[in-house]
Amino acid sequence: MAFQFEILKKDGSSKARLGRMITNHGVVTTPAFFPVGTQGTVKSITPEELMEVGVEGILGNTYHLYLKPGHETIGRLGGLHRFIHWERPILTDSGGYQIFSLAKLRKITEEGVTFQSHIDGSEHFLTPEKVMEIQRTLGSDIAMVLDECVPYPSSH
Repeated sequence: MAFQFEILKKDGSSKARLGRMITNHGVVTTPAFFPVGTQGTVKSITPEELMEVGVEGILGNTYHLYLKPGHETIGRLGGLHRFIHWERPILTDSGGYQIFSLAKLRKITEEGVTFQSHIDGSEHFLTPEKVMEIQRTLGSDIAMVLDECVPYPSSH
């Protein structure tokens, strides 16, 4: 099934709206809160407890999952859903914020970003295409494109 988004209701006096995202792993009503599981799991709570309290999806970080345990490893083990025992939607962030926050460890070009791992010092090159490939391998339901956070102040 392909990703679908439907607008269910619009507010007449603002731009607010109620929607529904339909993914391979379930439906998410928007707006929605996705707890952050940077490395695939939300700290201090089990997947079962998250489901019990009605969490519709979680957010993982492509950068961190790429470095450890590695997207190939997760892919070989059946994808992120199987790896972390989560049956509902997963949104993966591109890792763009880490490119910003780890500025001393990276170099940005038109082609992508070269960065030094904060874990072991190894060098990596990520392009927008590579980030999408990683998220495909992870089995993300909602994948974010590689973005660049600009520092404040910025002239453009």
